[in-house]
This record gives sequence, C-alpha cells and structure tokens, in this order.
Amino acid sequence: MKTKKSQRLFEQAKKIMPGGVNSPVRAFKGIGGNPLFIQSAKGASLTDVDGNKYIDYVGSWGPMILGHTHPQVLKAVQKTLKKGSSFGAPCELELLLAEEVCRAVPSIEKVRFVNSGTEAVMGAIRVARGFTGRKKIIKFDGAYHGHADYLLVKAGSGATTLGTPDSAGVPVEFTEQTAIAFWNHLASVEVLFREYPDEIAAVILEPVMGNMGVIPPKKGFLEDLISLCHQHGALVIFDEVMTGFRLSYGGAQSLYKIKPDLTTLGKIIGGGFPVGAYGGREDIMDLVAPLGPVYQAGTLSGNPVAMSAGLETLKILRKKNPYKLLEKTTQKLVKGIQQAAHSSKRNITVNQVGSMFTIFFTDQAVTNAETARQSDTAQYAHFFHYLLNQGIYLAPSQFEASFVSMAHTEKDIQKTIHASRKATIF
Repeated sequence: MKTKKSQRLFEQAKKIMPGGVNSPVRAFKGIGGNPLFIQSAKGASLTDVDGNKYIDYVGSWGPMILGHTHPQVLKAVQKTLKKGSSFGAPCELELLLAEEVCRAVPSIEKVRFVNSGTEAVMGAIRVARGFTGRKKIIKFDGAYHGHADYLLVKAGSGATTLGTPDSAGVPVEFTEQTAIAFWNHLASVEVLFREYPDEIAAVILEPVMGNMGVIPPKKGFLEDLISLCHQHGALVIFDEVMTGFRLSYGGAQSLYKIKPDLTTLGKIIGGGFPVGAYGGREDIMDLVAPLGPVYQAGTLSGNPVAMSAGLETLKILRKKNPYKLLEKTTQKLVKGIQQAAHSSKRNITVNQVGSMFTIFFTDQAVTNAETARQSDTAQYAHFFHYLLNQGIYLAPSQFEASFVSMAHTEKDIQKTIHASRKATIF
C-alpha cells in the first residue's frame, strides 16, 4: 500500500500545525506510523489521497451512523445552504431539531444547542452547579468529557484524593473541585460523598464508557448511582455525546430505561457537522440565560446547516429504527474476530454494546479503566496496521471505540473477519 502523498502532507502539516493534526488521536501516536490524509468518503468506506480505499469502522468517531455522504442528508444540507450558512439569529430548524430530540429522549424537557461535545458538557456542569449551589463534581477514572480545564483530570493516589491536572497549562486550582471515582465501583462514589458532604453538585458519566474503549455498566450500577446521587442532593449528568442516538433512538438511557437529570449530546445529532447540546429537566434548564442566571452563549449555536443535517439524520433513524440490525451486524463482526483469536490460541476481550465495540488485547474482563490499561497496546498496534494494510480502518488507539454503520455490508463484515484470521498477531 503506497502512502507517499499522505506522508508528504503530514510532513508539511507538522510545520504549521501542532503535531500535524487538529486533534491528538489523529496523529497515530498510540499505534505508531503516520496518519492517513483522507480525500473522500462514501457509505462505509474512506479513500485517502493516494487512492487507497478502506472499510471505515471509525465513522468520524461515531456520528456517521447512516454512513458517509448519505444522499438524503446531503440533499437537506444543500437545500439549507442555498438559503444561507449562518444567521446568528433564531431559525425554524433549531426548533424542529429540539422537538425531535425532546421526543426521543424523555429525560430532556428543554434543550440548548452548542457547537461541540466539550461545550455541551461545560454548559451542563455549569447549570448543575447553578442549580445546586455546590462546586464539586465527580467524574470517573479514564472517562473523557472534553477538554475543559477542570475535566482534564487524572486520579489521585487514593479514592478520596481530588484530581490533579492531566495536562500542562491547567492550574491545580482548576481541578481541585473535581473528584475521581472508579467505573462500576459504587463504593468509590460513596466514599467521595462521605468525604465531601453537601459539596458535590453532580456526577458526570458516560452511561456506556467509550473513551477508554467500550466498557458497559454492570447490572444495577446506573440505577444505584442515580439513587445515591439523589440521596445526597447531587444531580446526575449522562454524557451521551457518543451513545446518544447510537445505542438506541433515545440513547443509552432509553436502552437501560433510566433517567438522568441532565444529558449532553453531540456527534449523531449533527449528522456529520459540528453540533453539541445539553438538556434535561425543565426546572434545571430554566436557569440558563436568558431565562435564568446561568450564562452560556455561542455565535454559531443552532447553525442552520448543522441543524438540517442532524434533523434529517434523526428522521431517518426514527423511521428505519436500525438498532437491532446494527447490533446483529456488530455481533457477527465481533464473534468472527473472537473466533480468529481463539483459533490461534490468543486471548482477547471484545466489549460490545449495540454498534460500538473495542478489541482489547488482554485475557481478563475489561470492566473499568484500570483493567483496560492492562491491555497490550503493542499487540493492538500490530493488529491495527495489519488490518489497515488489508484496507480496514479501525480506531487508531487501543482505548477508543469503533463503530458499525447502516452502510456496512455483509461483504464488509466478512472481509474484516477474513483479514482478522490472517493477521500475524493471531
């Protein structure tokens, strides 16, 4: 496989962009080698600048659930674009998408659109603090909720230790209000509530962890967590930027039949365009300006082009309800990869929920960040590059989710399974 043009562009990019990329994981640091520069995408495939074609299991990190360049989404975007690309004023498309979101997610009674998942989380945490009058938040070890200063936190030396900055440029003072608990371990949350009584505004979590690889909640964990939070007067924020409209039409909370107080969304609700949103109970959201004292604003929030792409995407998902088929297709793929490993006496763990999956190179169950970190990242890198050379594009990091879309065919799945069987790592 020739990648001379990608390599040349990457060398040029490194001279004028930090690391040659605009988001760190794209640089292939986790798996080695140089990133590919993509020229076009269609359906379930990507084509790079050298003309190489790949079956795409990244899907722009989740939003392309319909596949790339879906004709109905393109038509909706083109129709809107002819009328203008940005107004900086209310438009009907904002209202229509808000109605679609609120119908789909019962816990969201009112919603505010922003431009990214990071913004959505920042807004949700701010309004949670405004509602409770408290400062501290709890997040889980290994979870990523965007690059706000107080969220770039790593765990301290013990369960009751507040987080320390996980990035240069973040003052310790900014992370002092963020405490770290451990996923699927309710006792670690209980310890923090005892340590900081009447100080915790909210617990934020991905109901299915996706940013340490896919790690589902243990049975009863979400229900017990919500009960614990409410017992102590704290709110629960579900970060469904990744899982929203991915695991079911109403997101993970619909799949698990559970209601948080606030929810953040992104990715799929933009249909491939930059969009985020946060919403929840009416009494909480009524604190957001201009109705209430919690300020948040955005010049491009509710952008008509992004709204039209998201609205059309959600309409298609509602009408076609592809979630059982997506899960079945993903199960077939996962089973084939597991069998490939087993036949070569390799132990791997593949976590899957719906159309999200992660292949962990470890022989133990992956139930939290600590067990995920036991994975052999060198083996994953080898596997990634072998499949890449066979025209298959997985997440370029051991600790990320891969995704199946409606555009993936039986042929795509079988080619991926066949390549996995031939992988030299197995």
